Amino acid sequence: MLAAVARDGADLILSLPEDVLALISAHLRPRDLLALSVASRRLRRALSADKAWLAQCRRLLPSPAHLLSWRAAAAGDSLSVCRFLHSAAPLLGLWAHQNPELGNLVAAVPGFLSVVAARAIPQELSPRLLWAPVFELLADAHGRPALLFLHGHHHAHLFPGLLASLQPHANVIFLEAHTARDPLASSSSSSSSSSSLQRFARLSFGDRRRLLDSLVAACRVTLPPDLVDAPLFACSDDDLPLLAKRREAMLRLHREAAGGMVRTTEVQGVLLEAKKKATTPSPTDGGRRIPLRRSLSAVAGYFRNGLRQMVTRSVSANSRTDYVDTKHLALSDFLHDGESVGLSLRGARMRLSTYRAWPSMHDNRFALYKLTVQAPVPGREYAGLWGGTFGWPPGRPNNECKPKKALFFLLLSYEEDSEGELQLIATKVLEGTHYVVHPNGSSMFIARMGEPSTEPFPWQTDGESQNVDVERGFAGEGIANGYGFRYPGSKPGSLFVLQDGLLAFVWKETGAVLTLQRLDLEELLKKGERVPALQPVPNFAYLTKSYSNVFTGFPGSSASPRLISILKVQLDKFVRRNT
Repeated sequence: MLAAVARDGADLILSLPEDVLALISAHLRPRDLLALSVASRRLRRALSADKAWLAQCRRLLPSPAHLLSWRAAAAGDSLSVCRFLHSAAPLLGLWAHQNPELGNLVAAVPGFLSVVAARAIPQELSPRLLWAPVFELLADAHGRPALLFLHGHHHAHLFPGLLASLQPHANVIFLEAHTARDPLASSSSSSSSSSSLQRFARLSFGDRRRLLDSLVAACRVTLPPDLVDAPLFACSDDDLPLLAKRREAMLRLHREAAGGMVRTTEVQGVLLEAKKKATTPSPTDGGRRIPLRRSLSAVAGYFRNGLRQMVTRSVSANSRTDYVDTKHLALSDFLHDGESVGLSLRGARMRLSTYRAWPSMHDNRFALYKLTVQAPVPGREYAGLWGGTFGWPPGRPNNECKPKKALFFLLLSYEEDSEGELQLIATKVLEGTHYVVHPNGSSMFIARMGEPSTEPFPWQTDGESQNVDVERGFAGEGIANGYGFRYPGSKPGSLFVLQDGLLAFVWKETGAVLTLQRLDLEELLKKGERVPALQPVPNFAYLTKSYSNVFTGFPGSSASPRLISILKVQLDKFVRRNT
């Protein structure tokens, strides 16, 4: 009986015209199509038609021109394009790290049959957003986002590797190394990959950093000169042919470099050479540089420990329990696991504690952490990524006023307090000041959405002498000086909803105002300006505590007078203690 019903159902589906079947398949999930395809051989043949999967792709990648170009790059296989779009979905979105405190915000967006991760640079308000590439993941021949390229300081240089694994709801991306038995195995399905990644986590922080730096030095490839300045994602349909050419060149480089796999003996040679350079005195200083370096290292260590005590942040138990080994694995033992070693990314789903939408992050892992971006819905209309400046009238990108205003990016999200009242929390994810004012992940303001504000908006007109229309107002608190840099306090204020979708938070006591508008970061990147990145490993995750802009060389990267005075005091104490 059941078999007869199944046959009747299959016959009904198979009797439909191919175009109608494609239209129906567009409303099904890929897993539903796959389930139908295993029901019978005839259904498998019907649903393996390119039109069925092309309809799925149209739902995921609406631009017809982009879809056709992607499909052509995948040898006309819509199933491969669909597989890539679904497999790469966990990577898309906003990622961050605690360091540097000005902000370390990385957006992963679609490229050309690839995922491009680009960092928004802390900056002042300007017509074009400055950004630097972090990594790219290209689809392989089967549509899997498996082929990794790290970016570094020079636009022409790329550093190949592999995506070792990606869990469906990954919230952490780790940069790691893996070994393989085959001297130049480029397949991410190597049996030793999973175990070697677990063993990589057992290395000491210094060994992990040295190994990654050595791999970067050994696996570098160079783009052809005519593709060095090619775009990474399509700003217009005119970019598609050049992007296709760039993809073909990168696939060839990845293949010729064996997926970035380097013989273990070569990596050991690079490590040994780096150790010699660090310990060999220069012939011009008669060996005096070594004790000087040791003295400076001691001073630096003293400062580091002192500053760590002054500005220590709370870290979750994750960094102390999930990753603490009673005994580190020796680097030599790790390298002996295989004949070759290479760079790899691993996307994992971890149990992370969060405080007001900001995850607690490990300070000794080369990792990026996903930020939860709430979608705006009725009753929670203001969720999402916003950007703006302090001061009134609001800053405008094309305004040539001096001094320019620092650009802030805030992630607005809704939470309920202990009494069940709805709050809107604005978390700082990027700060364009010359020297950090508020810690990364700070709550710039909290608005109580059930409590209307009784304060009037202080200004009647904007910068163009247009009347300001205030639609709504909510009472709340804004960030203020509290118990030091790491634990700021709060002061009363109000959040106002203005015309044209603008938000403005006004501190009651000082009259300071932070004006915001909703951002489309993907579009800003496409219209922005690419700048040189750091070296590949710190460009992925900058783990050194910093309070200035480490990503560019323009003003704002120097230390503040306050920090310099602290260092001088600590240096005087160190000298007196050791003389």
